[in-house]
Amino acid sequence: MTQTKRLDGKWLSSRFQAEISSIVNSESKRVGRAPGLGVILIGDNPASHAYVANKEKLARACGFYTEEIRLPSTVSPSEALEAIQSFNKNPQIDGILLQLPLPAGLNQDELLDAIDPAKDADGLHPLNQGLLLRGGGHLRPCTPLGIMHLIDLALSEVEIGSADFLPSQLPKASLAGKRAVVLGRSILVGKPVGMLLLERNATVSYAHSKTKDLPLVTKEADVLIAAVGVPQLVGERWVKPGAIVIDVGINRAASGGLEGDVDFAAVEPLAAAITPVPGGVGPMTVAMLMHNTLRSFLDRMK
Repeated sequence: MTQTKRLDGKWLSSRFQAEISSIVNSESKRVGRAPGLGVILIGDNPASHAYVANKEKLARACGFYTEEIRLPSTVSPSEALEAIQSFNKNPQIDGILLQLPLPAGLNQDELLDAIDPAKDADGLHPLNQGLLLRGGGHLRPCTPLGIMHLIDLALSEVEIGSADFLPSQLPKASLAGKRAVVLGRSILVGKPVGMLLLERNATVSYAHSKTKDLPLVTKEADVLIAAVGVPQLVGERWVKPGAIVIDVGINRAASGGLEGDVDFAAVEPLAAAITPVPGGVGPMTVAMLMHNTLRSFLDRMK
């Protein structure tokens, strides 16, 4: 059996950073300003603060201008909407990130719906979600977009770790004839990644907590996406030998470390390719936020 390919999202993210930085450098000179990312952080969730710091750090490394609005967890819905509208009207801001989850008392859908669709860096506005369903639009949800690049990497001959590789050189893999199973049905990951898999001509099944005989369903998958938030749910009897396994889960282990939805030690020997946790999907999600912001900037500067 050939050696399992570990899909290094940290490395691939770094290559996106290099390519985005090069584009930003040339385009900023052409139009007279850098792409702008506006971040709205509500409340004092430590994980959200850490995520935002990481995203802003990468944005600056890519050459972006960043602006942040921090609001207390007691903020009123109207004040949160006012923050979004201020970024909508700001000509220096091309991408808007509303960090989730939100504190109790705020309606996530209402606030996401208020973001200018042309500045929707997370790809979660209903207009952009609808365009995705129709097979159009430029701004796709970040985690699903990152997953597709990792699948492309799995099916490519690219040497992981190469210092001169650029993501634009990564061919889009055809998934015609392949069975894909998406374990999870959230609007953030499960539902949109299924649409992206369909665009590549995969035969897609959704599985979730109400699915009967889950291991029998997932074991049919040539491509398995695990996005349910249940630590190490997917074991070796759930996985078809030779499958590509993408683990979206980020769970806090009893030891204090992070673990995914997949039992990595048990599944890795079976898989053709697999993402580690951490270091797989997570870094690619952040890279795709930069990708979407750049895309919005380029569209707005035409």
